[in-house]
Amino acid sequence: MKLIGMLDSPFVRRAFISARMLGIPFEHQSLSVFRNFDAFHAINPLVKAPTLVFDDGEVMVDSSQIIAWLEHMAAPGHSLWPTDPTLYRRCLQLTSLGLAAAEKSVHRAYETKVRDKTLRDPGWLRRVEGQIADTYAVLEQHVGDSDWLCGDRPTQADITVAVAWRFTHYSAPGLVADSDYPGIAALAANAEALPAFAAADYS
Repeated sequence: MKLIGMLDSPFVRRAFISARMLGIPFEHQSLSVFRNFDAFHAINPLVKAPTLVFDDGEVMVDSSQIIAWLEHMAAPGHSLWPTDPTLYRRCLQLTSLGLAAAEKSVHRAYETKVRDKTLRDPGWLRRVEGQIADTYAVLEQHVGDSDWLCGDRPTQADITVAVAWRFTHYSAPGLVADSDYPGIAALAANAEALPAFAAADYS
């Protein structure tokens, strides 16, 4: 299998890290949906990252669906989701919040880095930045005293929230401060120290 996309995309990065942590072998091809549009289009006409290319040439898009397939392929006992129903619900909830933070951060990046300055909507940008801050505020309320969000080991919630946090800092320096969200900052630091995260580093 081959995973296509740049690691500075939070959605590509969460799929990459998940595959590593699940022990699924894959090849990574770093293609940009902007700079490498034609090459990406030749692989997947949707030009959507991440794209997972199977050995038979079929493709799959959307990080959550890709991760669901990786979970299906993983060896027993290697899941990134808790088995306890209460923790599973919590993990789904916090993963969805992490995805929301990532999505809004990507929206902000497109508005500020891709859209022509004369076409930007300051009101919409303020709204998105408020949504980012509010999402992290809700997440901060769910961070406990343990190292991880949903038990004694990292889960998909930890991966997604940490990846989103890193991307927000990368794409919008100064928008959110570690001091305002100390629980998330500590969680992200723990996650970034894991080998799978280090293998997906970017700057």
